[in-house]
Order: sequence, then structure tokens, then C-alpha cells
Amino acid sequence: MARMRRKADLPQKICLHCARPFTWRRKWARDWDQVRYCSARCRGAGQTQRGHPGGKAAQP
Repeated sequence: MARMRRKADLPQKICLHCARPFTWRRKWARDWDQVRYCSARCRGAGQTQRGHPGGKAAQP
């Protein structure tokens, strides 16, 4: 039987949007190299900010 890993032993990255550290999750096992954001909220906010000049979302 496989041994359990401690959460502290898992790899970590820094979120590109909120700059907070986040740890590896099992659902990211296949594409850990491409994961950049800690959550869907940060991913959505990061994509809208990158698409507009000045780094802010466009105002209507």
C-alpha cells in the first residue's frame, strides 16, 4: 500500500493573480506544468486584466 504524503511535502506554486502560494492537487496531476492560478476566480480575473491596456478591465 502507498504511503501518505504530508501536505507540506507537495509541490507549491505562486498564483499569478493573487500572488499567494498554492499546493498541488490530484486533479492537476496531468497538467501541473500548465497550472498558473490557484482558483477559477483568479484565472478569470487574470485573463481579463491581461487583455486590456494598463492591466485593468475596460469600463462600459
